[in-house]
Amino acid sequence: MTAIAPAPPPFRVRATASLPRLALVLAALLATLFTAAAPATAHAALTASDPKDGAVVATAPAQVTLSFSEEVAMGDDSIRVMDPQGKRVDTGELRNMCSGSVIRYGTALHSGLPDGTYTVAWQAVSADSHPVSGAFTFSVGAPSATSVSLPAQKAGGGPVGIAYGIARYAAYAGFAVLVGASAFILLCWRRGSAERPLQKLVVRGWVTLTAATLAMLVLRTPYTGSGKFADAFDLDGLKAVLETKTGASFVSRLLLLGAAALFIAVLFGAYARRQKNAGAQTPEEAKDTGDLAFGLGIGGTVVAAGIAATWALAEHASTGIQTGIAMPADILHLLAVATWLGGLAALLVALRTVPDIERSAVRRFSRVAFVSVLVLAATGVYQSWRQLGSWSALTGTSYGQLLLIKVALVAVLVAVASFSRKWTAQLADTVAEERAAEPAMVGAGSDVSRETSTGSSPAGSAGSAEGTEPAQATKAAEPVEPEPVDPEPVDPKRAAQLARQAAAREKALENQVRDADPGRSGLRRSVLTEAAVAVVLLAVTTVLTGTEPGRAVEQEAGRGSAATAVPDRAIKITLPYDTGGQNGKGSVRVELDPGRVGANTLHLWADGSDGKPADLPEVKISFTLPAKEIGPLPLTPDRAAPGHWTASGVQLPLAGEWRIDVTVRTSDIDQTTVQKNVKIG
Repeated sequence: MTAIAPAPPPFRVRATASLPRLALVLAALLATLFTAAAPATAHAALTASDPKDGAVVATAPAQVTLSFSEEVAMGDDSIRVMDPQGKRVDTGELRNMCSGSVIRYGTALHSGLPDGTYTVAWQAVSADSHPVSGAFTFSVGAPSATSVSLPAQKAGGGPVGIAYGIARYAAYAGFAVLVGASAFILLCWRRGSAERPLQKLVVRGWVTLTAATLAMLVLRTPYTGSGKFADAFDLDGLKAVLETKTGASFVSRLLLLGAAALFIAVLFGAYARRQKNAGAQTPEEAKDTGDLAFGLGIGGTVVAAGIAATWALAEHASTGIQTGIAMPADILHLLAVATWLGGLAALLVALRTVPDIERSAVRRFSRVAFVSVLVLAATGVYQSWRQLGSWSALTGTSYGQLLLIKVALVAVLVAVASFSRKWTAQLADTVAEERAAEPAMVGAGSDVSRETSTGSSPAGSAGSAEGTEPAQATKAAEPVEPEPVDPEPVDPKRAAQLARQAAAREKALENQVRDADPGRSGLRRSVLTEAAVAVVLLAVTTVLTGTEPGRAVEQEAGRGSAATAVPDRAIKITLPYDTGGQNGKGSVRVELDPGRVGANTLHLWADGSDGKPADLPEVKISFTLPAKEIGPLPLTPDRAAPGHWTASGVQLPLAGEWRIDVTVRTSDIDQTTVQKNVKIG
């Protein structure tokens, strides 16, 4: 007799409450901003240089300086200056000129440089762990032809950059699977700890994250340096990486993964054994099992948060504005996305390979996913504001455009999730009962087979039933000893073939039982679609982590507009003064040419109250950039003629609103200072 799965019960469609569904949709719409999910702030950007890009200076400068928007890591070979023939003319010694919020580095040049065009190439690692690089030119005397050819590949690009990006994606995916699948087991389906497919999924997530972290640690030197795979075996470079914030985060992650391995061993060891015997446990044993589950939950949360912190403390969230809020928000964000997407992967595996997963487990995961979306919404809104800064950055920057793509993917994911919730409501919770009945069915089939093999027939069976009592009496009166039967030799090949056939029948029966419920099949298909969208979503997130946020791009654009605010014309201002003494009234006229970042020429004329040149005893000038806490930068001009002072090579390192303070002394005791703000581009 063939065992047939029972017919599925009719759909038990239940109307889902409109309020929770509406809340889920609203949370998902807010979660579109979780596309800022990757930890936040900007890559370092070059904000100023001296000499500036394209400048033509009369005499060769003594040094070249670079200013950045945030902290960077640079070495002695990070700034290279080459003459028109491609020969290096810098000393190779890095000068740290940082002061307060001003991030500036420089390198000295050899003296006696001839006229011509010089190329400056630089490379650094920003505080958010991403390599940045660039190049510009300046000329001494007059521009000239140059034979310098710079590599088209930027820092962090090429084959090494691709390999590093793949490892970064694998690390995020491994983390999501490890954390999400473990959370699915402890929060939604504790019996799943004893299921082999889920055990394999969690272990594979751990192995993927560990291997990806090791790969990024080894590739870090060529990724931030030469871009050559051979440098991955440079022990000195590896030692230098371990001394950086990023290297320390990799080591910390590997140590935490060791603790995660212990967590996995307990979860799939002692805890899984207790779950197998959950039905036969005494109250004391059940209490011990609950305590073990609680301990695993606390320990797993601590380890997962620690691993998430290795990203938050070393990448975007650790720099920029409000780092004290950004880092905890980033940790929560990573945990939420891992719980959602990793739990989705675990649910898909369970629906595919474990036919008797209960509907209650699916519904519990639906609630867990809902909470995860709420956390994603709250942290995502904050991260998006921190990274974008304005609505224009949403469409006008690469980061904003990737953000819109991720918005669309999240919308698709939430739409598919709504179908999954409908299938969950229709899911029949009878598979466990069906599987409990399978042994009886199979046993019945075996009995029939044995009857057939002995040549019995239904008629014969009925006949023996009619003569049951006489037969029994005869057997009782005349006991018959069984004849000895020699055991038939077992053919190993035949036995293996029969075992394979039995396993195939069992698998087919499981699939038949699994597919007997249309609600379960529909749920499995919708979850598979969710998982496919989640893979693409995770890929976009990984790309987003390596893209300069919109806030930084717009800040750089703002600096660019300030640089052209007064194009190719001098700044001219007139300031009246009154020192209070005799002949203490007049005015000073200041001209700053060209009024741009870098070297400027200053002229100052002083006129008395009668309009004639005033030959003042002393004139001093200072420049201050309050927004960047630069200055005052003092300057004492040279007297060129009565009532006329000049100064050349006046260096203004950054663009912005500068305050010019002019101190005028008309006698030994009469002195005053007048000031005016000007925009320097």
